[in-house]
Amino acid sequence: MGQPALRQWRGCAAGAVVTSSLGEPNLIAIAGFFIFIVLSLGITYLAARRTHNAEHFYAAGRSITGLQNGLALAGDYMSAASFLGIAGLVALSGFDGLIYSIGFLVGWPIVMFLIAEPLRNLGRFTFSDVVAFRLRQAPVRVAAAVGSLAVVAFYLIAQMVGAGKLIQMLFGLPYELAVIIVGTVMLAYVLFGGMLATTWVQIIKSVLLLVGAFLLAGLALAQFNFNPLALFQAASDQYGSGVLGPGGFVSDPVDAVSLGMALMLGTAGLPHILMRFYTVPDARTARTSVSYATAIIGVFYLLTFILGFGAMVIVGQEQIREVDAGGNMAALLLAETVGGPGFLGFISAVAFATILAVVAGLTLAGAAALSHDLWVHVIRSGQASDQEQLRVARVASALLGVLAIVLGIAFEGQNVAYMVGLAFAIAASANFPALLLSIFWRGFTTRGAQASMLTGTVSSLLLIYLSPTIQIDVLGNAAAVFPLRNPGIVSIPLAFVVAVVVAMVWPEPEAASGFSELERRVHLGGGKPVADDDFRNS
Repeated sequence: MGQPALRQWRGCAAGAVVTSSLGEPNLIAIAGFFIFIVLSLGITYLAARRTHNAEHFYAAGRSITGLQNGLALAGDYMSAASFLGIAGLVALSGFDGLIYSIGFLVGWPIVMFLIAEPLRNLGRFTFSDVVAFRLRQAPVRVAAAVGSLAVVAFYLIAQMVGAGKLIQMLFGLPYELAVIIVGTVMLAYVLFGGMLATTWVQIIKSVLLLVGAFLLAGLALAQFNFNPLALFQAASDQYGSGVLGPGGFVSDPVDAVSLGMALMLGTAGLPHILMRFYTVPDARTARTSVSYATAIIGVFYLLTFILGFGAMVIVGQEQIREVDAGGNMAALLLAETVGGPGFLGFISAVAFATILAVVAGLTLAGAAALSHDLWVHVIRSGQASDQEQLRVARVASALLGVLAIVLGIAFEGQNVAYMVGLAFAIAASANFPALLLSIFWRGFTTRGAQASMLTGTVSSLLLIYLSPTIQIDVLGNAAAVFPLRNPGIVSIPLAFVVAVVVAMVWPEPEAASGFSELERRVHLGGGKPVADDDFRNS
């Protein structure tokens, strides 16, 4: 793909001619990229000196404080989908983009009150530790790994597409090469630094992202005397009152409900988010970290709404689509318009840091599913040494890095927030029902867990393939078999129903007898991590 030409258009807010340098190398952005990469590699070097076993690689030695983990959780969550994708959706669709902001946010109370403490008290490295605690190891962990890898794959698509477009626009490089560069850099500090390096990169990225979003929102609002109502009125005047109401992006109310279910319940099923609760010393700190994360994320999503409408009015929808059909560059175009090439460079560097950190967290979660769940507990029956786990985890990370690059190239042009919405649907279907039932239902069984996770994974993936997203947008067919763009309204209840029915048809007395120990650990867990030999043998 060749380097795009310098673009000029008539700015919507003031009628002035706006010149975009996107597609031309931006020295400030390039400098910011290299500064962040050097800083990340420095952190990786320091972390690598302390990463000698599986506990350090997966859980940072359980040494992270509540505030640090809250910032890291927010960093994992405030991805390219949040910064680039939601701003783009709001800019192109108006009010409907808020569905993603609200949906992403309301999932956190579920995590805080239902998941955080049990997860920390029952597990070691992955959420399947919790599901498999009183069940047979092999079948549960295989099913959990399949679901986790599906979630990670779809989430990786969003990040790599955002990264590829970003590097392409700012370096003038071909999209494919841009994706390869991001994947290579990410692998460098995942392979050697593990969770400790990833956590500190997330913390730095969270601070930078909040500062950048505040500055960008402030400069956008300055065009309207710092009055958000004036901004919304300008959007209504320019594009009609419909941009301030629902129906611009999700016109089907059933699809809206389906998307809302996926976003609300999917948070509690995201492997890279759930892994973070093992990095803190105890369950109380895990709950505290969720409080910090919720506050940070809430403020940030309010800012993305301002950024989206700011880009809609100040830059213009046609101009945003001209640069990227998915709208992913809306925030960057806004940054350049209100702050010039220098500010664009800063915001771009922040966006790059955002993507790189999230991709690292996702890769680590996928590696944990492959190495900890499949290799250690299925293939090696819990007998693998720490050094062996570490070697397998690094091989798994490398394989996932290659997968991320391939998927990023294949899905070029998709809106990153929308792709993350699909990842949430898979997480809510494949992981959340089994996780919730394993904690709170005595009658839950191995077959029920296995059936639920596989049903949730297969049904959500199948319905996504049959949906307009793949059939029309990707394959170019005239119609789709499944009418909804998000499968959550079908796949999530189906996973719950299958779990309950299978567990009741095939009861498991041994699983029921282990529920008392599970309850004791949930409520009285003293912070001691669960060891591999605490789990039932398959």
